[in-house]
Amino acid sequence: MTSESHTGMSISRLERIDRFLGERYVDTGRIPGAVMLIARRGEVAHLSALGNADCERRRPMREDTIFRIYSMSKPITSVAFMMLVERGMVALDDPVDKFIPEWKDLGVYQGGFMETFRVERPARQMLIIDLLRHTSGLTYGFQQTTNVDAAYRKLHVGERLGDATLDTMIERLSHLPLEFSPGTAWNYSVSTDVLGYLVGKISGVPFDQFVRRNILEPLGMTDTGFHVSAEKQARFAACYSATPRGTMMLFDDPAKSPYLEPPTLFSGGGGMVSTVGDYLRFCRMLLNGGKLDGAQLLSPKTIQLMTLNHLPGGKDLPAMSRSLFSEVTYNGVGFGLGFAVTLDTTRTMLPGSVGDYSWGGAASTYFWIDPQEELIAIFMTQLMPPSTYPIRRELRTLVYSAFTESNGERPRP
Repeated sequence: MTSESHTGMSISRLERIDRFLGERYVDTGRIPGAVMLIARRGEVAHLSALGNADCERRRPMREDTIFRIYSMSKPITSVAFMMLVERGMVALDDPVDKFIPEWKDLGVYQGGFMETFRVERPARQMLIIDLLRHTSGLTYGFQQTTNVDAAYRKLHVGERLGDATLDTMIERLSHLPLEFSPGTAWNYSVSTDVLGYLVGKISGVPFDQFVRRNILEPLGMTDTGFHVSAEKQARFAACYSATPRGTMMLFDDPAKSPYLEPPTLFSGGGGMVSTVGDYLRFCRMLLNGGKLDGAQLLSPKTIQLMTLNHLPGGKDLPAMSRSLFSEVTYNGVGFGLGFAVTLDTTRTMLPGSVGDYSWGGAASTYFWIDPQEELIAIFMTQLMPPSTYPIRRELRTLVYSAFTESNGERPRP
């Protein structure tokens, strides 16, 4: 880690973050532990490990602890897909049924359930861009708000169970209606899992292998993948769920976890594990315009395109969303091609910059990148659901309050 003068951040104020997390969350038993990493101006300004990775076995959290990153898999999958866009193999305005012909006649839900679904034709076809920005009309079963969600649960769509594969997921989705006409709303969904399927189909390389060869290996992300190998099991964290009493209960035992074996369904939307160090390398590649240590994964112009707001009409998430479920309010926040994007910091009521981008995972993990301030912040813990505590909002305030210098607000085109 480097000195305050290099990063423009106060060392004493950075240490305040650890005290806050310890006193409010770790020492009170609200979360098992956490790893926090803050990098600025190309240097790690702060890295700490607090609490336990496994409370039952009293294994302390370490800087190299392996976490289930759940939806922080989505930006990795989005980068993989945009590599195919750059190669001219697919375009953002291509209809999805060009590559999944069995989806050509997907209808929009009007009533009924399963065999009695009533549908109508969508106003337009689902496009590739709809998958990247979650305006596809697809959903997630865990949302438990509509009959379409219930059908996803009944068919275990996208779940890491048994011998399910991306192919079987696509086949099951061909029998289910859309929640809405593509492009008319935003709904968190299995869209990114569909992108993973398309990466494999369009490239001719199985999705997991494509990610490993084209992203993980070039970036040196040696602890990131879709399962935890036997020699790394001792570094794998336990995952907990919050109870109504403000305590935790074990959700996934790292000694018995399904993540100890390679899956049959490689979920690009939520199936990966990683470490803070590995994810930092991924974030540095994004912040550096698609390049890290000589490996050029994407063009700077592609990264710029991905981190603009792509919601129709320039709207923010609350204006279009059917399914915001974390503690973050998302006022003044749009969505790009794989990330949430800040549009108006006055509406977020949080420090930050126009154009900073972020996302989190189901076990309360979170990252954001602020290009204007040359900032990367990564927070890893393992507590479900992510809506339990306002940690993400609190961390934004704490991190920016440690600044002693700002690069200033620069207009973004």
